[in-house]
Amino acid sequence: MLKGKQSWEFANKPYIVSTGTVGGPFEANGKIADDFDILHEDLWLQEDSYEKAHRKLLEEASDLAIKKAGIQKGNVQFLLAGDLINQMTPTNFAAEKLSIPYLGLFGACSTSIEGLALASFLVNYGGAKHVLTGASSHNAAVEKQFRYPTEYGGQKPPTAQWTVTGAGVALISNDGVGPQVTSATIGKVINMGLSDPFNMGGAMAPAAVDTIKMHFRDLNREPSYYDLIVTGDLGEVGRMVCMDMLKEQGFSVTPSQYQDCGLLIYKENQPVLSGGSGAGCSATVFYGHLLNRMKKGEFKRILVVATGALLSPLSFQQKESIPCIAHAVSVEFGG
Repeated sequence: MLKGKQSWEFANKPYIVSTGTVGGPFEANGKIADDFDILHEDLWLQEDSYEKAHRKLLEEASDLAIKKAGIQKGNVQFLLAGDLINQMTPTNFAAEKLSIPYLGLFGACSTSIEGLALASFLVNYGGAKHVLTGASSHNAAVEKQFRYPTEYGGQKPPTAQWTVTGAGVALISNDGVGPQVTSATIGKVINMGLSDPFNMGGAMAPAAVDTIKMHFRDLNREPSYYDLIVTGDLGEVGRMVCMDMLKEQGFSVTPSQYQDCGLLIYKENQPVLSGGSGAGCSATVFYGHLLNRMKKGEFKRILVVATGALLSPLSFQQKESIPCIAHAVSVEFGG
């Protein structure tokens, strides 16, 4: 049912029955490598282009989630997924191979939680029994579209982030065991006039704050309701901005309670500047690392807030500022 202005509360609490996470070689050296199902040794994934490798990430993660759920692919009613490449071609080609009725989503790096919110809505209201949802990114494919090709070796400022090579996918069902999706808050586009593509965290933080604020107000909750609040990929710069802005709005969260996927995925000695980013960032960290910790009993309630910068190469070239968005989903497990 609709709660407040921007939120849904799911009476039937759809289950996240299985997940699949795939990463690249840089992620294999990261902080949460043990939480990936598959890690590849090189960026090519035995393909002849980075874009084809990108597509393969989502295919593998999807196949894993279906296999772990113990159901036939033909029993999955819908695939909801997206990426950062022009017209989402890696996801489109993956959807062709998966041959599941497909709704392509573009929310930039917020796509993972946009998909989870919509998949849960479909399942909660009987629109489907099984929905596959996920997001992916590939460092070498995405960086050359939005910044400079990695081969160029261009110097980046400390506010920049490292695009994750990875895909995270979940199967959402109306029955089963596992963590349950209890609510979602759909964000508004927020544009604070920033235009630097090398400071995505700073640009996206206000959108994250706006969605978190509305989530608490719509559902009449305090930050203490959650064991963990995690943003998608604000990185170190954006996380600090987000914490300061939440405090200004009257919502006090501690550094241990509020974390960021872009800071969880890599080690401190990896050269990622402000942290990780990309549509695959929150998808792999949440569907792998955080859900594993939740199943071990470390968290009972998590609010996941994935953020997205809705720019394009064309809008940047035309000197437009960066419109941003954030979507939030509440996941609970173990009472």
